[in-house]
Amino acid sequence: MIDVKIIRTNPELVRENLRKKFQEQRLPLVDEAIDLDSRLRESKTKADTLRARRNAVSREIGALMGKGRKDEAEAGKAEVGEISRELESLEALEESLAAELREKMMFIPNIIDPSVPIGRSDADNVEVERFGEPAVPDFEVPYHIDIMERLKGIDLDSARKTSGAGFYYLCGDVARLHSAVLSYARDFMIDRGFTYCVPPFMIRGGVVSGVMSFTEMENMMYKIEGEDLYLIGTSEHSMIGKFIDTILDEDTLPQTWTSYSPCFRKEVGAHGIEERGVYRIHQFEKQEMIVVCRPEDSAEWFVKLYRNTVDFFRSLDIPVRTLECCSGDLADLKVKSVDVEAWSPRQKKYFEVGSCSNLGDAQARRLGIRVRPGGDDKRKENYFPHTLNNTVTAPPRMLIALLENNLRADGSVAVPVPLRPYMGGKEQCNV
Repeated sequence: MIDVKIIRTNPELVRENLRKKFQEQRLPLVDEAIDLDSRLRESKTKADTLRARRNAVSREIGALMGKGRKDEAEAGKAEVGEISRELESLEALEESLAAELREKMMFIPNIIDPSVPIGRSDADNVEVERFGEPAVPDFEVPYHIDIMERLKGIDLDSARKTSGAGFYYLCGDVARLHSAVLSYARDFMIDRGFTYCVPPFMIRGGVVSGVMSFTEMENMMYKIEGEDLYLIGTSEHSMIGKFIDTILDEDTLPQTWTSYSPCFRKEVGAHGIEERGVYRIHQFEKQEMIVVCRPEDSAEWFVKLYRNTVDFFRSLDIPVRTLECCSGDLADLKVKSVDVEAWSPRQKKYFEVGSCSNLGDAQARRLGIRVRPGGDDKRKENYFPHTLNNTVTAPPRMLIALLENNLRADGSVAVPVPLRPYMGGKEQCNV
């Protein structure tokens, strides 16, 4: 949610932003918000004038009573009563207008960074940089499920019986690799100065609407029937929600966290759930990184965050590339986003394994997260911080990259050196 002052003072910037995001159908929201904001400010001005008049008359009543001018005092009391009734009506109007304005503002996307490439969909995302040399072995690389099944590491049929499509049982060495990757990711980020956290896996609706757009909410979130609770789609949701309605001292910034959680997603949309695969599923686990920082520091943190993921994958000798997400591929709250993609020797192309996002002050504004300026800060009032998030790793997508890039001709899979301490010293997984 952007600052209403931007719409008030520069509505064309907001309209142009909607055009860049190919959301022309939302253009009427700008004029509707301007009208509601004007009516709300007019109502507040009138109410302030009435309050000042009520206070003045109330003071006069005491003086009149002291002078014995009872009739004039009674007239004053009548005026105070009339003002109070009018104020009650105005306050109800203000509450209604404020709620309606907030609802409109929730559907107006954040202003994207000027560096974001313009495009309609992820097909228009722009490659930024490659890291590592992608290689294709001289033997055929099977589909990732076939690799897992040969290692006796996955059971999709049983999962379909217990839970339906989009779920799986991981077993044996594949399950150990899954846990090893997450444990290594946790320690990798702790070594980079991030504080480890395991957050709640369910959050209230007010937090959900604070951290994501309504479209994302409808397509992703599972609602707990009869409860004001949702299963999280990523730990970012509860980690940012951790600061709801708080005022942070500036000297506590940046807040840098790395969090583990299971993730639950409906995955409604064009991609759908794979019947035989674990690339797009309803349940997975993830190690995340979250930063809350001063607005002037968020661009620098954005680069640091996605480079952390690049460094993590390269430490496991998996080639990756970064893609700048185009305007049409950015969710409404995002200012800028970079995807990290890993090399697939089987497909001979890269596929997404993580996404880094700068959300500006949108989440902080929605959730009421503020910062109290420090002594040398030129800002005199509390301000909204910027929030950023990025995927460290998200098995089982990470497992796909790991298995394909470490597969040997005999069907065994080499265990990367950094993971061996988490695998009991095991150097390979055998068929």
